[in-house]
This record gives sequence, structure tokens and C-alpha cells, in this order.
Amino acid sequence: MAGDDSGRRAWVAEALRRIEADARRSADTHLIPLTLPEAPGITLYLKDESTHPSGSLKHRLARSLFLYGLCNGLIGPGTTIVEASSGSTAISEAFFARLLGLPFVAVVPQGTAARKLQEIAFHGGQCVEVPAARVYAEAEAIARQRGGHYMDQFTHAERATDWRGNNNIAESLFNQLALEPHPLPRWIVVGAGTGGTSATIGRYIRYRREAVATTRLAVVDPERSVFFDAFVQGRRDLAGTERGRIEGIGRPRVKPSFLPPVIDRMLRVPDAMSFAAALDLSQRLGRRVGPSTGTNFAGALHLARELAARGETGSIATLICDAGERCDDTLFTPGWLQAQGLDAGAALRDSQAS
Repeated sequence: MAGDDSGRRAWVAEALRRIEADARRSADTHLIPLTLPEAPGITLYLKDESTHPSGSLKHRLARSLFLYGLCNGLIGPGTTIVEASSGSTAISEAFFARLLGLPFVAVVPQGTAARKLQEIAFHGGQCVEVPAARVYAEAEAIARQRGGHYMDQFTHAERATDWRGNNNIAESLFNQLALEPHPLPRWIVVGAGTGGTSATIGRYIRYRREAVATTRLAVVDPERSVFFDAFVQGRRDLAGTERGRIEGIGRPRVKPSFLPPVIDRMLRVPDAMSFAAALDLSQRLGRRVGPSTGTNFAGALHLARELAARGETGSIATLICDAGERCDDTLFTPGWLQAQGLDAGAALRDSQAS
């Protein structure tokens, strides 16, 4: 028994070394300044999380979830890793599973973008498509059947992330802003999927004492998600029945990692506006961004216009969550928006008029 335990500990130590080596190989993500003609005096900063090795913001979460599982004795040699995900988290977890030589199964909702399924498979993961209402139960069942570990990003996101530092996204963002004209942003704008990113940033704003008086956290929520209503009503028992159209953010039920007390304001963004904002930002940057980034951008523009209307100056920061190429067969396919019954042009005009 002692020999077996020694071997497992040695394997875990090597797994931790590989994950740390990946972190050291990955330079920090870029912070891109963007002037907003519609909001004079306000600079928008976009932290480009699409440049991570697995291509999205979820690379940070996946790394933290693996460290959490390894150090809590939940992941060992040969452990099958299972996750319920609409795509990006599964891609990032598949990346780390392959790094450690572990089998990986992603349980995804039927209709998940084909490009995301292909990327999961590229990293050696297996995809199981089920109706959206069954993804969590199916992931738990597969983990039990295979004697594996269900990562459960929606429960563990806020507890797995070291929000005080260790190059988390909040610490990185503030350090990158340090030499800018407005180093303490007026708003940081993020979406909520697991709730882990908003929890990390909201906590860090308070932990970084000099930011408490200046910086506020706004969380943007798409249609068919219950987070906005949960925040406004102070309830965690809300549940919806429709699958959201903005992959990666918004959920039909409140997740354990969603922490309203660290959020200062929530904005509900119509799906058509999220898609329109993604197309708009893609043009401004000269590169494609996805719909969840569009939701962030729509919220940031709304807040920027509010500040400018009051004659205030400053900065706002938000995230490029992933690359738009993952949506080549959806948002960037001619006619796809119309087939969804969405008018991005009208939504963009409405946002410009507001």
C-alpha cells in the first residue's frame, strides 16, 4: 500500500510540474486599448484571453480546476476526466488532460458549434452530445461509470481559483493597467458562465484596497439566463427551460460559483445585440471575436456612454473571451442570424441610438 501511495504521489508531483511548466511557457495575455468615438474621454481595454494555448479565457479556469483536483486527491494516474460544457471549458480541459496523459470526456449540449467539437477531439477528448437539460446528470453518470472525476466547473470555479494573486486574471489586468493614463478602471465588465471570473475579479477589487473606491464590477447576462433575475431578486432558486444562444455565458439555473455580493451591477443584453456587437468589434479590431465577447462589448459601450454623457473620463476593461473562428459555422456564416430570427443590424442601430 505504501508503495502504491508513493507512486501516486510521484505521479501527482510530475503532473503539477507539467501544469506549472505550461503556465511559465505561456506569456501573459495582451491588453488592447481601444478608443471609442461614441464615448469621448473613455478608453476601453480588451484583455485578449483568446491567445492562451487552448484558445480562450477558460484556459485559466481549466488550469485551476486541474490543480484543485490534483491537490485534493481527486485526480490520479489514469483518472478519466469528465466535464459538462458548451465548448470552451471542455477544449481547455482536454488540452490539460492530454498534457497529463489522461482520458477526457466532454458532455455537451446538442447543437454545440461544430468547430468546438473538432477542437475537443483535436486535443484527444471524446464528445458526448445530449439534450441541454441532461448535460449535468450525464456527466455525473459517466464519471461514476468510469470511476473518473467530474470536474464540475460550475461548482468549483470560484473555490479553485486563487483570487488573491498567483497571476490570476484580475491581478494580471491591474498590473497591465499600472502605467496607463487611468490605471484604476471605472468599470470591469465580464459575463457569467460558471461565475468564477466575476467572483475572482469582484473579490480582487476589494482585496486591492486602492481600487475599492474607484473600480466597480459589472456582469452582463444574455437572454434565457437566470443570473440577472437572481441578482435583482436576491434568489438562487430560479430556473429556466430554454437553452441560451450565447455559448459560454448565461445559464438556465444559478450556479454555486455565482456570487452576487461581489457584483456592483448587472446588465441584461439581448442576444441580437450580443451578435451585433461581436460583428462590430470584429470590424474595429480587424479580427473575429465571438458572441460572448460581443456581450461584454455591448455592456462596456453602454457604461462608456453613461460616463461620457456625464462628462466623466476614465477607463473600462473587459475581455476577449475566445476567437471568433470558433463561430465560423454560426455567426460568421451568411444567413445564420436571419435563420435564428435575429436582426443584428437593427440591434446595432438601437445600441448606437441609446
